[in-house]
Amino acid sequence: MAGHSKWANIQHRKGRQDAARSKLFSKLAKEITVAAKMGDPDPDKNPRLRLAVKEAKSQSVPKDVIERAIKKAIGGDAENYDEIRYEGYGPNGVAVIVEAMTDNKNRTASNVRSTFSKNGGNLGETGSVGFMFERKGEVTYPVSVGDADTVMMAAIEAGAEDVESSEDGHIIYCADSDLNDVSNALETELGESESTKLVWKPTTTTELDLEGMQKLMKLVDALEDDDDVQRVTTNFEATDEVMAQL
Repeated sequence: MAGHSKWANIQHRKGRQDAARSKLFSKLAKEITVAAKMGDPDPDKNPRLRLAVKEAKSQSVPKDVIERAIKKAIGGDAENYDEIRYEGYGPNGVAVIVEAMTDNKNRTASNVRSTFSKNGGNLGETGSVGFMFERKGEVTYPVSVGDADTVMMAAIEAGAEDVESSEDGHIIYCADSDLNDVSNALETELGESESTKLVWKPTTTTELDLEGMQKLMKLVDALEDDDDVQRVTTNFEATDEVMAQL
């Protein structure tokens, strides 16, 4: 299985607990504020906001934090954020996509560039690695919702494109523009998802050994520690033996 879906498991196992959690909360709140500012502040009338709220709830963001983020947008006191995507290569030529929201493009570009170079990677031009990924909707469910056949049938009915079932759970993919409809249909059939979001899904992957994985994790951790960075995606592939040693 391609590495991006294993990434959450690595972080979960590493348990970078409180600091990482508060950082995650503020990043999810930022996405909610931006989504509410760009469209209707009612999640039922704004698919992007609905997905942002859903993702925040799945990560246990408190209700008052979510409401405050929406109010910030309505009140007009929210900062103006630009959404920027950076692309580059990590150690061993692994492709890396960095999604950021920033109120200062120069600061973010400079920080991202220096993080890449300090951690054995290099920032490329926009488009330099994007062709190795597809933009997809991703909905995840725990193993407990049913066996692979049950989930596959629900996914087909919902209009999804692909399902990956493993002992870690079920990952359902759909066209990026269909995510709202597909996730609603799946919810009716399977209940509340663990996570619903847009992702960059690798179409080609780069296999890494243990040393390569350790270097890559260092780069990704450093990028994710930047407050302007919302999400980091890579196209690593690693064997179960390598993953177990991390």
